Amino acid sequence: MDKMSTLEYINQMFPTEASLSGVEPLMQKIQSEIRRVDAGILAAVRQQSNSGTKAKEDLAAATHAVEELTYKIREIKTKAEQSEMMVQEICRDIKKLDFAKKHITSTITALHRLTMLVSAVEQLQFMASKRQYKEAAAQLEAVNQLCSHFEAYRDIPKITELREKFKSIKQILKSHVFSDFSSLGTGKESEETNLLQHLSDACLVVDALEPSVREELVNNFCSRELTSYEQIFEGAELAKLDKTERRYAWIKRRMRTNEEIWKIFPTSWLVPYRLCIQFCKKTRKQLEGILDNMKEKPDVATLLMALQRTLEFEDELAEKFGGGTQSREIGNEIEEIGRQNNSQSASDIRKKYEKKLAAHQGSENEEKDGNKDLSAPGAGFNFHGIISSCFEPHLIVYIELEEKTLMENLEKLVQEETWDVEEGSQNNVLSSSMQLFLIIKRSLKRCSALTKSQTLYNLFKVFQRVLKAYATKLFGRLPKGGTGIVAAATGMDGQIKTSDRDERVICYIVNSSEYCHKTSGELAESVSKIIDSQFADRVDMSEVQDEFSAVITKSLVTLVHGLETKFDAEMAAMTRVPWGTLESVGDQSGYVNGINMILSSSIPVLGSLLSPIYFQFFLDKLASSVGPRFYMNIFKCKQISETGAQQMLLDTQAVKTILLEIPSLGRQTSGAAGYSKFVSREMSKAEALLKVILSPVDSVADTYRALLPEGTPMEFQRILELKGLKKSDQQSILDDFNKGSPAISRPSSAAPVGQSMAPAPPASTVPAISNPASAGFIASREDVLTRAAALGRGAATTGFKRFLALTEAAKDRKDGPFRKLFNA
Repeated sequence: MDKMSTLEYINQMFPTEASLSGVEPLMQKIQSEIRRVDAGILAAVRQQSNSGTKAKEDLAAATHAVEELTYKIREIKTKAEQSEMMVQEICRDIKKLDFAKKHITSTITALHRLTMLVSAVEQLQFMASKRQYKEAAAQLEAVNQLCSHFEAYRDIPKITELREKFKSIKQILKSHVFSDFSSLGTGKESEETNLLQHLSDACLVVDALEPSVREELVNNFCSRELTSYEQIFEGAELAKLDKTERRYAWIKRRMRTNEEIWKIFPTSWLVPYRLCIQFCKKTRKQLEGILDNMKEKPDVATLLMALQRTLEFEDELAEKFGGGTQSREIGNEIEEIGRQNNSQSASDIRKKYEKKLAAHQGSENEEKDGNKDLSAPGAGFNFHGIISSCFEPHLIVYIELEEKTLMENLEKLVQEETWDVEEGSQNNVLSSSMQLFLIIKRSLKRCSALTKSQTLYNLFKVFQRVLKAYATKLFGRLPKGGTGIVAAATGMDGQIKTSDRDERVICYIVNSSEYCHKTSGELAESVSKIIDSQFADRVDMSEVQDEFSAVITKSLVTLVHGLETKFDAEMAAMTRVPWGTLESVGDQSGYVNGINMILSSSIPVLGSLLSPIYFQFFLDKLASSVGPRFYMNIFKCKQISETGAQQMLLDTQAVKTILLEIPSLGRQTSGAAGYSKFVSREMSKAEALLKVILSPVDSVADTYRALLPEGTPMEFQRILELKGLKKSDQQSILDDFNKGSPAISRPSSAAPVGQSMAPAPPASTVPAISNPASAGFIASREDVLTRAAALGRGAATTGFKRFLALTEAAKDRKDGPFRKLFNA
C-alpha cells in the first residue's frame, strides 16, 4: 500500500454512510497496534545500549593482547640475532678448514692427472715408435682429454714441455701413417697379409688427429690413384675425343677392382666419392684441352657420342652417390606441346599443376644444394654437368646440323602438303603444321637430353627461324592478285580470283596459323621450364606468334578480296541495267540474285571451317567492303530515272537482307547483333543516295544536304547527271547548292532509314526555292527528312503489290503519291 494515498484508503474502508459505524472499533485497533510498535522500539533501544558497552570492553581487551604480542616478537628477534652471532663465531674456523681441504683436493687431482699425462705421453711415444696404431689411437684420445684439463696451466714450464712433446709425437705418427699408406696400391697388399689391417688401424689414428690430417691423406691418396690415369690419357693415342668412353671405363674398372681394398677407409671418409670428384675435374680439364686444340670443327657424330657417354657417366655417379638427380618431368612437359586440352577435367588440371609445383620445388632445392661446399662429404654434390659442361661451347656444329635437318624436313612437308584435311577432321588443321611440331618436339627431346644451357637456347632460336619460315610458306600459298603493267592497265591490279577450293585452303591456312600461334606459345613455355634459369627470361615466341597473326589477317583479307572479285561481274551487270529507261518496278534484279548465289555457295563453307572469332572478323571486313562499294557503284550507272531509282531502292533492300542473313547462313550468330548494326549503317548510305535521286529537282539540294551531310559537291553534280539534267540546268542548281549553307550539323554518318535525325534549325535559315511548277515551297528541313523517311518506309515495308501500284501512279500522274511526298 506504499503507492496508495490516505484518502483512497479511508474511502476504501468506509465506502458508505452505514459503514461509519465501524469507525470506533477501527480506531481502537489502530491505537492498540501503535502501542505494540512503540513497546518494540523501546526494547530495541535498550538492547542496543547494552551491546555498545560490551563492544567497548571487547575492544580494550583486544588492544591489550596486541601489545603483549608485539613485546614477545621483539624479544624473539633479539634472541635470534644473538644466536646468529654465536653460530658465526663457532663456524669461523670450520670455513678456513673447508677452503684448505678444497685446495688440497684440487692440488692432489692436478698432480695425479699430471702423472697420468706424463705416463700417457711416454706410452704414446713408445707406441708411435713401434707403430702400434690401434693402441696409439686410443691413447691419443686419452692424452687429448688430459691436455684439456691443463688449458689453464699453459704458462707452466712443465706443461709447456709436455704439450710440445705431444705435438712432436703426433707429427711422428702422421709421418708414419703417410709412409705406410704410400705402399697402398703398389701390390704389397698381396705380399703382406697384415698390411690392410695395419692401414685400417692407421685410419683410427688419423681420425684421432686433426681433421686437416684426414683431408690431406685422402687428397694425397686420390692424386696418387689418378697419376696413372693422367699419364695414360695424356698420350697421343688416347688423348682423342673418340676415346672418351675409355676414360669412364678406366675409373669404373679401377673402383670395381679396388673395392675390397678401399674398405680399410672408414665410410665417413667418402674416399670413392672424393676420388670421383677429382677424376671428373681432371677429365674435364683434359677434354677442354682436346676440344680447344682442334684445328677443324669436330665431327658431330663423334662429339655427340662423347657427350652422350659423359652424360651417362654423370648419371651413374649421381645415382651412386646421390644428390642432383635429373627431373623426369622434362619428357612430360615436351609431350604436352600441341595437345588439344579442350576436354581436360578439373582433376587433370590439378594434377598437372601439382607436378609443376613439385618440379619447381625440386629445382629450388637443387639451387640451394649448388651453394654448398662441393668438396665437403655428404654435401649432395651435383655431378650433372661437372664434365659435360665443357662440351657446351663446341655444340654449335650440332645446332647447325639440327637447323639443316629441320629446314629440309620443312621443305619436304610443304612439298608433300595436299592443302586439304581428312574428311571428318575436327580441327581442320593442315597435316604439315602438326608434323612440323612433332619434328620440333623430337629435336627438343634430343637436345634437352644433352644440355639445358646455351645450346638449348640456340636450338630455341632455330625453332623460331623454322616457324617463321613455315609462316612464310603459308603466306606464299595464299592466292595472289594481278600484278604488273598489264594488270594495272586493265584495272585488275589487286584483284584476287579465288575458287571454292581456294577458299577452303585459305580457311585451312587460318586454322593452321592459329594452331601454330598457340603451339609456339606452349613450346616457349615448355622450353622455359626445361632450360637453365639464366636463359628462361629470354625464351620468347612473341615474334613468331606475330608472324602467324599476320598470316591470319592476310588470309581473312584475301577471303574478302576473293569475294569482292566474284562480285565484279554482278557490279558490272548492275551498271549495264537501263535504269534511265526502266518502265516499271519488278522483282529484285538479276545481279542481286547473283550476289545471293555467290554468298550462298561460299558462306556456309566458311562458317563451318572458321572459328567464331575469325568468322566474325571476316564478316566485319566483308560488310565494310560491300556497303561502300555498292554505294560507289550507283555513281557508275549512266542515268537513273524515277522508276529506276525505285527499282534500285528495292534491290538495295534485298542486298541488305542478304547481308544480314550471312551469320545464320554460316551457322554462327554469336556476334550477329554488332554485324547487323554495321551492315544497316553502311547500306543506309546507299538508300539515302537513292532517295536523293528520287527527290524532285527543286528540292534535290536540300534533300542531299539532309540525307548525305558528308557528301561532296562532285558527288552532288554526279547525282544531277544521274537524274538526266542538262548541263545548263545543272549549273543553276549547282550555283544555288554552293551558295547555300548546310541546314543540319554534320553527324559522323548518315542516319539510317526510318530514323529521325536531329531537330532542324528554324525555317528562316532555309533559302526559298522558286519553281513555277511547284504549288508552294518547303517550310523546313524537317519536311524533307519526313518525306524521305516515308519514301524509305514505302520501299522497305509496303507490300510488293502496293509498291507497284504507287510506282504506276507516279508514272501516270504528275501529282501521284510519290510526287505529293515532295510538294507542299
